[in-house]
Order: sequence, then C-alpha cells, then structure tokens
Amino acid sequence: MSEKKFFVIDFDSTFTQVEALDVLIEISHAENPDKEDLANQVKELTDQAMEGSLSFDEALDRRVKLLDANKKHIDTLVSELKGKVSDSFKRNKEFLSQNAEDVFIVSNGFKDFITPVVSEYGILEQNIFANTFTYDVDGNINGYDTENLLTKPQGKVAQMKELDLKGEVLVIGDGYTDYEIRKEGMADKFYAFTENVSRPSVVENADMVAPNLDEILYENKLPMAVSYPKSRIKVLLLENVHPNAKATLEEEGYQVELHKGAMDEEELSEKIKDVSIIGIRSKTNITKKVLENANRLMAIGTFCIGTNQVDLETAQEKGIAVFNAPFSNTRSVVELALGEIIMLMRNIPDNIEMMHQGKWNKSATGSFEIRNKKLGIIGYGNIGSQLSVIAEAVGMEVYYYDIIEKLALGNAKKCTSLEELLNKVDVVSLHVDGRAENKSFFGAKEFAMMKDGATFVNLARGPVVDVQALRDALDSGKLKGAGVDVFPTEPKNNQEPFKSVLQGAKNLILTPHIGGSTLEAQENIAEFVPNKLIDYVNTGNTFNSVNFPNLQLPQLNNAHRLLHIHRNEAGVLAKINSIMADYGINIVGQYLKTNEKIGYVITDIDKAYDPKLIEALKEIEGTIKLRVLY
Repeated sequence: MSEKKFFVIDFDSTFTQVEALDVLIEISHAENPDKEDLANQVKELTDQAMEGSLSFDEALDRRVKLLDANKKHIDTLVSELKGKVSDSFKRNKEFLSQNAEDVFIVSNGFKDFITPVVSEYGILEQNIFANTFTYDVDGNINGYDTENLLTKPQGKVAQMKELDLKGEVLVIGDGYTDYEIRKEGMADKFYAFTENVSRPSVVENADMVAPNLDEILYENKLPMAVSYPKSRIKVLLLENVHPNAKATLEEEGYQVELHKGAMDEEELSEKIKDVSIIGIRSKTNITKKVLENANRLMAIGTFCIGTNQVDLETAQEKGIAVFNAPFSNTRSVVELALGEIIMLMRNIPDNIEMMHQGKWNKSATGSFEIRNKKLGIIGYGNIGSQLSVIAEAVGMEVYYYDIIEKLALGNAKKCTSLEELLNKVDVVSLHVDGRAENKSFFGAKEFAMMKDGATFVNLARGPVVDVQALRDALDSGKLKGAGVDVFPTEPKNNQEPFKSVLQGAKNLILTPHIGGSTLEAQENIAEFVPNKLIDYVNTGNTFNSVNFPNLQLPQLNNAHRLLHIHRNEAGVLAKINSIMADYGINIVGQYLKTNEKIGYVITDIDKAYDPKLIEALKEIEGTIKLRVLY
C-alpha cells in the first residue's frame, strides 16, 4: 500500500495570485494620497520576507502597523481574494475537496481572510494554520496574536513539528519560509510554485519548480482537472512570428520558444523531437523527414495563408492537424497588389531610379491611369476575390479565371480559359496556391499569350512563375512592367543575401515577400492561429484545419473526451462502440467525420471508466493516435 500523501499549501501568491496584505493596504488607504508609497513599503517588506533577506516576524510586525485597517476592510478583501484564486487551484477544486482531510493551509497570513476563501474549496477549518488579527472595540486592527507559532522565526517549521504528519509531506509555496519546512526535514519534497511569482532564492532550493498545481498532481500520478499539464506542452515558433502569438500561447500555460529565423531540414529534425506545437511562416519546410522525427507533435500552425511548405499528407498520416490563416492577411496583400499595379502603370520604378541618379524626366509618355483598364485575376480565392472588389471600386474592369467554380463578385466576368483571360486584359495579377502541380504554372507560353505592353504582378508563391521567362518578357518589351513579391528561392533570414535573375530589369518592383507583412495582418494572424491551435489541444476542434476532417465540437462538460484518429477504413466506428459496450461505457455524445485518408471519431463518456479501455481503443487496427481530454 502506497504511503499517505499530505499537501501543505501556502496561501499568499500560491493559493491566491496576490499577497493579501498588499491588497488590504490598498483597500484601507483608498482615500489616502500616500497610498501608493504605503503599498510599495508593504510590498517591499513582503518580498524581503519571502526571499529570506528579512526575518518574517519583523516584516510582519512592520506590515501590520502600516495597515490602518478595519473589519469592514477585511470583508472587502475577502471578496477580492475570492476572485484572485490561482487558476490551477480553481481548475482542481474537485481534487482539493475530495482530499480535504489531507490538504493543509500553513500560512504566515491571517485566518481572518484565509478561511472564508479556502473553505469554498472544501478545505477543512481545522486544517488551516495561520495568524489572527486582534481588534479594538470599534473593529480596527490593533495587532495580532503574538503567541501564535506562525508569528515567530521559522514559524512554519514549528507548526509542522506540532502537526507531526505521518506520511509523505509535500510542501507547495512561493516563499523562503515554505522551503524552510523542507530544509529542516519536516517535508519530503518542496515544490516552488511559480504560477504567480518566481523568486530566485526559492526556485534554486526547490526539489521541483511547479508552474501550476496540475504539474504537481501529474508528477504524483493523482487525478487532476486537465488531461496533461499545459506547462509540459512545448511550442516552437519560427520566422519572427508576431510576439502576440507567443504571449497568447504562454498565457495558456505552454512553454514557448521563439526563433527569429527559419530552420533547415537537419536543424529542425533535431529541434522538433520534443515539440508539441510548431508555428512557422513561409520559409520553413516541414518535410517528411522532419515529421518522422516529431515524436510528440500534435499540431502545426502556418502563420500565413499558404501551407505548401508542410507535407500535409505525412502530417495527416501521423495524426498531426495543420491550421493556417486563410483570411488574416488578405487585405494587406490586396492593398500591395493594387499599389504595385498603379505604380507600374505610371512607370514609377524607373522614375524613382532616375531621380536617385539625378535625372529629371518629367513626361506623360507610357504613363496611364488604371481606370477603365482590364485587370485579369488568376485564382479567385480569398485574395483574388477581394482584389476584384477593390479594383472595380477604383474603376478597373475585372476578369477572372479559376479551375474551381467561383461566384463572381460585383461586375467581375469569368473567363472559361486562361488563354481567354491573358488575351483580353491589360494587367495580370496571380493568386494561385503553391501546391506541387503549380510549379512553373506561368512561363514563356503564358507570357506570350499576354497582350503586348501588359503588366504582370505575382504576390502568390515563388515557384509558380518561371522567373527566367519573366525576365525575358521584360527585356524584350513584351511586358510593360512587373511586380514580384515571392521567389522560387528565398533567404532564410534577413542576414542572408538575395539573388535573382530579375535584378536590374526595367520597370520592375521587387519586394522581399512582404505582401502580408503589415502590423495589422501580423496581429490578426497572431490572434487567429494560436487560438485555433489552443482550441484543438483543449477540445479536439478541427474546424478550419487544412488536412483533418473539419469538426466544430461542443464544449466538454462533466465528461471525458476520447479523440480517435484512424485510417479511413470500414468498421472502425463499430469496433470503437463494441469496445465501449464491453467496458460498460455510457456514451454522452459522439461525433464522426472522415476525409479520403483518415477518420476522426470524438466520443464523450462518463468520467468513471476502467483505464484498460484506453489501451483497448489504441489496439484497434488502423489507429493513428488516441488522445484523452478532461
């Protein structure tokens, strides 16, 4: 029989997110013009005591004298503290309540505000050990019980000696006084709790750093509110993804590592081994080899529109969901496309170059308005269709070609073939994706079909255009000008040089893949993609995934959710349900969606079940991955 475990938990900055006395002085001195200075004094004394640089009894005495508080202030404080309970303690309220006899609060704070807060979590009043205030006849705090062990130096150690708990004692706290319990041999393990504050002198002495209560419960193989501690989910973000994405993922509790540049196949194959989520932009290729080394990878986020840099098929076969940002930078790309069209129709690139050379060439020759000109859009997806609307709004006549049937917006006219469009328009704007079959989609043959003196813009993908053929078309005068934002080979970072056969051509705008690089677009992407990744990890929701069957799932309530990813073979659902029946499982809800390659079954079941059920489901032939959420 395993040894009984006792949990000894600190209150301030551990059970709650704040130091209660810091909050109390702000309440009691709300009308005092010097309240900020007084609050800073109390906070400094608290920090000194928690770091171990000031004796606790001295710090306590000096803090209480600064309070000038009344019982009515305590009531206000309790109300605020109830809203400031640490998130992981809130999540694990059920564990605390069910194990109330073995959970102790040992704090240098005061029962006056601790008891009403922790009692809501099932913690027994007889298991709360803390100081108590004394009051005058008007209810003003005039001191505290100086006979209490917890007012003395090493008061927590003395309290633990008196408790004399028989079993394995685990201390959870953020302060040096919590570590002292372990130091003096009154605990078997000390967890430095860093969910709210991390103190170097405490962390360096801990048996284990615990970013939350989930981590401690997981370490001790105890039931917890989540299926896996979020602090163990490692996220790798590459290519200078917007910092808001990192902040969102860290706020969720994940470990996030951010790199400014891309990584090549070898480097990424090594780096990805213990990564759960990876976020990239357009320069990092997640190849088959990389995915074969991704032992823990659950999801990939492409912080851009395109996903051709990811081996989607292999990711699918390994049960790894891929999410992109199909709409977030649409407006930015459209604005650049239209801006480049205007500049090219006015010969602005050449005029800029001549001005830098000191040449004044004021002339209207070869310079045109875009109004009434014919714009041909190849690829009528999110970007192409929005460009269509905006170009028409400034007076252009819009034509489009797409291999998929698309509804025309405004007065845009559909062309039945690429040749028809190229023969008709004055400007071609390319907006096709980067799938393998689109490599060199636009080359010498297509440029030859265009009208003499037409203009060409590519803000889609570099490999879809034969750049040598584009250079030849510019040099020969076949094209009036071109704008290119994407290239077959691009530098991995801003330190690598850029080389292209296009450099030096006349009336040519070259930009370094910045079509979607506006602050607005990057902020939108940094909000959209992380939230999709978090939603998938937390609920199994695959809506908007580019390689998984799309399922939008209801919130999980009072149940466990089993996510079964398998090869799309006949009879898998029947096998799942047969096993459920064998184990007497009550199915609360079930959802199934398949695509050509894989099936995705989500089953919500009652919380109580035989753990062998999970192993049985993993043994079903064709199973790729099984995850359990609760």
